[in-house]
Amino acid sequence: MASRRALLSVSDKTGLVDLARGLAAEGVQLISTGGTARTLRDAGLEVTDVSEVTGHPEIMGGRVKTLHPRVHGGILARKDNAGDDADMAANGIEAIDMVVVNLYPFEEAAAREGLGRADVVEEIDIGGPAMVRASAKNHDRVAIVTDPSQYEAVLAEVARGGWVSETTRRALAAAAFRKTAAYDTAIAAWMASEGDADEDFPDRFTVGFRKELECSYGENPHQRGAYYSQVGAPQHLLGGVDVRHGKPLSYNNLLDVDAARGLVAEFDDPAVVIIKHNNPCGVSLGDDLASAYLRAKACDPVSAFGGVYAVNRTVDLALAEHLAEMFVEVLWAPGYDEDAFEVLTRKPNVRLLETGEQVRPGNPGEPVYRRVLGGILVQDADDVHEGRDTMDVVTTRAPTDDEWTDLVFAWKVAKHVKSNAIVFAKDGATVGIGAGQMSRVDSVRIATSKAGENDLPIQGSAMASDAFFPFPDAPVMAIEGGATAIAHPGGSIRDDEVVEAVNALGAAMVTTGHRHFRH
Repeated sequence: MASRRALLSVSDKTGLVDLARGLAAEGVQLISTGGTARTLRDAGLEVTDVSEVTGHPEIMGGRVKTLHPRVHGGILARKDNAGDDADMAANGIEAIDMVVVNLYPFEEAAAREGLGRADVVEEIDIGGPAMVRASAKNHDRVAIVTDPSQYEAVLAEVARGGWVSETTRRALAAAAFRKTAAYDTAIAAWMASEGDADEDFPDRFTVGFRKELECSYGENPHQRGAYYSQVGAPQHLLGGVDVRHGKPLSYNNLLDVDAARGLVAEFDDPAVVIIKHNNPCGVSLGDDLASAYLRAKACDPVSAFGGVYAVNRTVDLALAEHLAEMFVEVLWAPGYDEDAFEVLTRKPNVRLLETGEQVRPGNPGEPVYRRVLGGILVQDADDVHEGRDTMDVVTTRAPTDDEWTDLVFAWKVAKHVKSNAIVFAKDGATVGIGAGQMSRVDSVRIATSKAGENDLPIQGSAMASDAFFPFPDAPVMAIEGGATAIAHPGGSIRDDEVVEAVNALGAAMVTTGHRHFRH
């Protein structure tokens, strides 16, 4: 039996020499290209250049080197196929039994600051994916290895005196097709971000994801769970985040961290956000984080226990000492003062995440996906940002400056509360939140009752509603409860009735023009 041949052409050289040395020790002939061949020769290994196999030099700056019948014929030739054997003999083609390829680092190039479009295009691998797909298609005979993490297991099978098993070849082929699918998806996403997309919602919507971590379980212990980052996304939830202390992050932790991150990114002043079951239960601004924390916690101290916290400043000792008195699931922060970190780590389980910078909003233009049976719903991200200058006063009385400040604050929070969302705010802090109710009136009732239970100053507060009021009942209840200014999108057929009722009670009302449902 002729000796087996392996073609190695990799961008990531991790583990390459050990793999090649192990293959050579089993009598496998090594074929290689460019930098990979140089690396192997520098390690003292005997290598045949692919140009010797093809009888043709690499051309066009390396763009064309493996795209040749003696490469692809050697890969695609079927086992025990008389016609293929005849074609190989007639064209001087020898079989290739293993292909070791990882692709040009396109994603890294696309994410690199200052790299020009032409340079990014050069990182689109052509020959690599072609060999990967050809090898994966012919996995009945060929082993396709696309990641250094696979080297050890593959080499172990070869070293046992046989070859890569059929079961392993099939698994490697499946992994290879996932690799090329993700690679093409990243390129398509980059081209869309560069303005090359033909339409906003294409006929075929492709998204690739890479596993970042496995969770101990999903939402419930009987469900499995994992976290994947999107291929080609400029940033992802845990990208650049250092988990500095505590237990591994759970599925529910990650859901709540995402909610906390999105809300705290709305504010420039020192802010503390407390999330429970994917809803904010307390949000406050302050001169410093400690004062903001005390007011955020006061909004719902019972729910704050065991919450996920996010702040937009480095955690100092004053805040750490307050948090040390609470059960905190996760703390998301740009950084930690040394003495603050020492205090917080006295509790072994609290998860301390460090972002290393101010929290950024989401990826511009990134769509939102929602899984449904057998498919997904896709929509634009809700990245509209309103302020005082975008809102319209619709009542006789305009809000005072203080009311305006609280209206804008409450509106930013309401955008992150599950519908039907009602948020009362006073002096830059939430004092009552009603979330996830089927009736907007019930949300108002819950928010006002929460404020009463916690002795918070709802009198003179501002209230925000994520959607319009179909009837005057909810705003009337809010005003009778103590609110003096209200923000909502407007657009109900009974807007005039609602405005009339608010005018009759002497309150102010503004419309924002945008609804912020979160189902």
